[in-house]
Amino acid sequence: MTTITLLDGGTGRELKRIGAPFRQPEWSALALLEAPDFVRRVHAAYVAAGADVITTNSYAVVPFHIGAERFTAQGAALAALSGRLAREVADAAPRVVAVAGSLPPICGSYRADWFDATTARPVLATLIAALRPYIDHWQAETLSAIAEAELVRELIGADGKPLWLSYTVEDGSAANGQPQLRSGQSVAEAVESALRLRAAAVLFNCSQPEAMGEAVSVARSTLDRHGGAAHAVRIGVYANAFPPQGEVAEANSTLHDIRADLTPAGYLAWAEDWIRRGATIVGGCCGIGPEHIAALRAVL
Repeated sequence: MTTITLLDGGTGRELKRIGAPFRQPEWSALALLEAPDFVRRVHAAYVAAGADVITTNSYAVVPFHIGAERFTAQGAALAALSGRLAREVADAAPRVVAVAGSLPPICGSYRADWFDATTARPVLATLIAALRPYIDHWQAETLSAIAEAELVRELIGADGKPLWLSYTVEDGSAANGQPQLRSGQSVAEAVESALRLRAAAVLFNCSQPEAMGEAVSVARSTLDRHGGAAHAVRIGVYANAFPPQGEVAEANSTLHDIRADLTPAGYLAWAEDWIRRGATIVGGCCGIGPEHIAALRAVL
């Protein structure tokens, strides 16, 4: 029987749901600034739901969300706090729970055209240094372009912690059997890059469930073509609950509606399809909460 690793779900929406301080542009970082115990509660809820991995609440600890001046003054401390909170909850769990160090797209989610390595490098380096003592693996997520993944690998170096690369897929791009990243690069190219960058897993996140199945199939066939060590690279999915996002959309730039059809049972049906296609890591992104993860745990 295939072993499935269960990720947690979205953090920002869950913080808002339980009453944590939450507003634009700080998004999920506001709870770190004003009420970090809410972050601890979200992590604990996902552990209780059955998650094998909880993710540091560092996604919004970037100048894009908290401002350049605040990041310079507090960015390292906030990132370290996000790591420490996750580590404490994981270590107190009644079973083994891993901590993923979230490394976000520094220049803005969904916008490959905004990526600038010179701008991103010092910010990303700050996050990596602050998170490193607390995490079990790196999870570079919502990557719209391969160049973002290349910078992550450059900066984490060979620190002994596995790298999971998670790309966001253009909603609707899978209709013709050729799913693409939001940069327009193909999913096959992204998987090739994951191999080249020595990633332990290649995932797809923060896109609609409908976009994910074909991405998993392409990833599986690409890895199979390489054979050998490529077979050890795992495939994962954690979709969002948003309506389709257009080419100029920005993740977390506004509070998107949540689809009514993505109930825990509805989301489970999608996850079972991803697993049939070859995914061995599943979880949720924006709008997918502890109740969804509990439904996955009950079946998977």
